[in-house]
Amino acid sequence: MDQTLLRLINQQWTNSTLDMFMAALSNSAIWMPFLIAGAIVAVVFGGFRARACLICMVCTLLVTEQITGLLKNAVDRHRPKQVETVRMVELQKARPKFLTLSKKPRIRFSDASDQNRSGQSFPSGHVTNNTVAAVCLTLFYRRRGWFYWIVAALIGYSRVYLGAHWPSDVIATFFLATGEALIIIGLLELIWRSAAKKFMPQIYTRHPTLMVGQASSSPCPPSPARRATSPSDRPTGGSRPSP
Repeated sequence: MDQTLLRLINQQWTNSTLDMFMAALSNSAIWMPFLIAGAIVAVVFGGFRARACLICMVCTLLVTEQITGLLKNAVDRHRPKQVETVRMVELQKARPKFLTLSKKPRIRFSDASDQNRSGQSFPSGHVTNNTVAAVCLTLFYRRRGWFYWIVAALIGYSRVYLGAHWPSDVIATFFLATGEALIIIGLLELIWRSAAKKFMPQIYTRHPTLMVGQASSSPCPPSPARRATSPSDRPTGGSRPSP
């Protein structure tokens, strides 16, 4: 099943438009300048929630990167291009990197020279990173964050399309990375609630939780002016002042 689905996606469900789109989507070097710019904007203009989201995302990515490396060595699964002939899409060299989008990619089939060029197949680093980003954005931005799951799914599909991973690698990594991200962000939330309350009480009062990033909603006592004009204190229409 794994091999059949790989051949369908990699060799039959292909065209020149998808070749460019999938290769570009899977090439992190193209998008790195835009990601760095987005991170700077989030830090400078994004407020508490954007900064908290960015910090949690970076911390989670640092931990999951180590876990991914350990699992790759432990599982030691070969990539499709290392064990059979797959269709490969290679972007041409250009500087800056995004200028490669204006050049037609090169199509070739893997051979013996590709067997030792890449690391292990499971778990997928691309899928792990983008799943972590999707989890963070969903937790911090709720409905708007869900849109990034579309990007993460497309990147996962691109890894199979390009012959870099088996379909089962992508699906299993989605679940694995989601669980890792939820655990790590949950631990960061616990650390925030205990440490911020002790060392940054004023900030903690405004932001008691990382994932909501809003001021505390504890009710405030009504002001004297509001109490004086409450319905119970107003004179009724039929009452008259005593002589």
